[in-house]
Amino acid sequence: MRNRIIAAVLVISFVSVFVPTILHAESQAQTTSNLTTWGAPDLQGVWDFRSITPMERPDGLADKEFLTEEEAANLEQETLERNQALLDRSAERTEATESVDRGENGAPGFYNNFWLDRGTTTVETRRTSLIVDPYNGKFPALTTAAEEKQTNARKDREGVTTHAPTYGGWVEDLGANGLQLRCITGFNSGPPMTPGGYNNNVQLFQTPQYVALLNEMNHNVRIIPLDGRPEIGLRQWAGESHGYWEGGTLVVETSNFLRETSFASGQTDENLMLVERFTRSEFGTLSYEVIIDDPTVWSRPWTYEVPMALNDQSLFEYACHEGNYGLENILAGARLEENEGAAK
Repeated sequence: MRNRIIAAVLVISFVSVFVPTILHAESQAQTTSNLTTWGAPDLQGVWDFRSITPMERPDGLADKEFLTEEEAANLEQETLERNQALLDRSAERTEATESVDRGENGAPGFYNNFWLDRGTTTVETRRTSLIVDPYNGKFPALTTAAEEKQTNARKDREGVTTHAPTYGGWVEDLGANGLQLRCITGFNSGPPMTPGGYNNNVQLFQTPQYVALLNEMNHNVRIIPLDGRPEIGLRQWAGESHGYWEGGTLVVETSNFLRETSFASGQTDENLMLVERFTRSEFGTLSYEVIIDDPTVWSRPWTYEVPMALNDQSLFEYACHEGNYGLENILAGARLEENEGAAK
């Protein structure tokens, strides 16, 4: 009996003394595992930013900021059922439309739905829009100059198909979504990055002095210095980026854009000021918050958020049409249409 009491006391002593130490050590290991060898937050990996949550809140949801669990589940189930229906439907011979995105009878367009990869889930918060500011989940009002520019663009492009350049617009006006069609930038790489039809992955690399963002779409690489160097003022398609750490958050500020980017269907211009914030909230999630400030386009700055999920696969090659017959055929077709118009 006495031996049992001694054994019990020893067990209690071990639990009270050593188990807290072990748990603390495990906690410390989990904390330090999210740090690089030089002590910075470790954001490296391939990050997937697919989402069926729209950028803007749908009109029918008015002031509804979040979906209920049931509403989110229903939306996700509808997405799965639509994908399956498109997969199982009989082959059809159909007329080509002007868009890869919109076809006949609910089909995606030029592409079979097999090639699209928009995701099947909403964001974890079940927000009704990626836009978090303004509160209504909508783009802010356009400036007067931006409204006039859009009105004139619609007039100039009357009768022009979605991916064709505006008549005579071989350099300055590539047409709606022209940057990605010409393989200059990817349609979801921006900057900033937004969920799109496919290729929704970015790989993040770190050194003590730099961060690099490699987008799957078009393999665009943004090299971001962290050493506080001054801007050089060289305008580029992806702008000029500089980064710094704010606690556990990587902040990337970008300006000096050449002209529009592929973001928001090319609405932005060279005056865009971009602030991106990357925060690893847990091991498998990277929060991506973006503040858009383009005073010649929108009446006020606005913000959207996208949670990125750690992808256990590496990036696969995305090959755009440069180097084959895509661009030649686009230009030849546009020239033919111009000649036919002149003849009429």
